[in-house]
Amino acid sequence: MPGWLPRAMVLALALLGCFQLGSWAFHQLVGLLINVLIAFFLALAVEPAVGRMADRGIRRGLATFLVFFAVLIASTGFVVMLGSMLAGQIIDIVDSFPQYLDSVINWINQTFHTELSRVAVQDSLLHSDWLQKYVQNSATGVLDVSTTLLGGLFRLLTIFLFSFYFAADGPRLRRALCSVLPPARQAEVLRAWEIAVAKTGGYLYSRGLMALVSGVAHYIMLEFLDVPYAPALAVWVGLVSQFIPTIGTYLAGALPMLIAFTVDPWYALWVLGFVVIYQQFENYMLQPKLTARTVDIHPAVAFGSVIAGTALLGAVGALIAIPAVATLQAFLGAYVKRYDVMDEPRVRGGGRGGGRRGPFAARLRQTLRRERA
Repeated sequence: MPGWLPRAMVLALALLGCFQLGSWAFHQLVGLLINVLIAFFLALAVEPAVGRMADRGIRRGLATFLVFFAVLIASTGFVVMLGSMLAGQIIDIVDSFPQYLDSVINWINQTFHTELSRVAVQDSLLHSDWLQKYVQNSATGVLDVSTTLLGGLFRLLTIFLFSFYFAADGPRLRRALCSVLPPARQAEVLRAWEIAVAKTGGYLYSRGLMALVSGVAHYIMLEFLDVPYAPALAVWVGLVSQFIPTIGTYLAGALPMLIAFTVDPWYALWVLGFVVIYQQFENYMLQPKLTARTVDIHPAVAFGSVIAGTALLGAVGALIAIPAVATLQAFLGAYVKRYDVMDEPRVRGGGRGGGRRGPFAARLRQTLRRERA
């Protein structure tokens, strides 16, 4: 046996063990890493407001606390207002449910010539096997729901804690990163940081504009249908549909449909149709143009980045994909050498045939002019 073979085997086993240990640690810490990534982008979003307050003489830690406190107060007030409104509408739905059931049963009897009654339908529902199984599963799933809510609350607190430290100690963090890099690399890191702040702010600005347009459009529709709480519902639709990725659209449209159902069941269908039509308008007309202007990336790149982010990180990836790709594109754009493009019909949008006919037509005109002269 060669003398190097045992050492090579030990080294290979050690490398394999380190890889397995690193893979296990990464899978155990992937949730924490995602929370840190969300906190970093949240800190970039509040960086302009914190920086302006710090420039006016307010300590950076106090400025960060004031910004997050204002966000917390606004979010809490919005949730409490919608919660009270939703509770009142649920009570109205429960009180009016027998009337809805009577109208549906009467329609079925008149249409299909049946002899159904509300009492018989209620008894069949109350004594059905699927309802009893549903109640049992709901009773056993209360603990799971409570655990999920506590886990979500802990994750939210973790994100806010990290984002607070990233925003409050932003200069110290940048100084720590630059201290281990040569001067040329330090300038690149600071430039990348500034680009990330600008692109994240532009992304939030575009989302805010789309939330405003969506809220106004849905307010007009709800006010036309005379649905109660139209302003609050419009704010709900605008914010939830834009700032909760993947499922935000469905959550945003469900609440107006529920409240419209208390006014008239047909109004719920009108609301559903309007939400679907507006969503198509937003996806194919409004969002690509606003994203291209505020974040300065091509609409196709924005759409592809959202799909890739969703595939990699789920809802979190969909939320941070566009500012991350915009930052990377702007940073790498400084290192790509660009050249002047030749003046050629195919570059301007003409076909290959147009490129051949153009010079020939010019030469033909010149020949005719010479013959006439």
